[in-house]
Amino acid sequence: MSSTSARPPATTGLRHVALYVSDLEACEKFYVDLLGMTVEWRPDPDNVYLTSGNDNLALHRASEAPSGPQRLDHIGFILARLEDVTPWHDFLVANGVNILREPRTHRDGARSFYCEDPAGNVVQMIYHPPIASGE
Repeated sequence: MSSTSARPPATTGLRHVALYVSDLEACEKFYVDLLGMTVEWRPDPDNVYLTSGNDNLALHRASEAPSGPQRLDHIGFILARLEDVTPWHDFLVANGVNILREPRTHRDGARSFYCEDPAGNVVQMIYHPPIASGE
């Protein structure tokens, strides 16, 4: 794929994963009680966001049992600044990437958009304040 414009500043890495789970409570217990993560945000009874301080694991209750072993909802690339979200969106659009959801600001102060990789995997480009600095 050839670039049609200059790439925005580099991401700060892949530190966000979102999983569909059928038993949200059991999965939360596993990641919190056994692996030591803490609850960062619970926007509603079907979603919980966990962290170990420099990452973010989103657990989303599956409305129906996913077929096959795959439980991945999307992967997220962390952006260092809120102001980087729109240039990344525009850059990917200019390079023919399929955008699934336009940039928006979330209730927790994060800002993101979703696109697809060439294999159809959902990728979120996200500024998430607690982990954006990379510290």
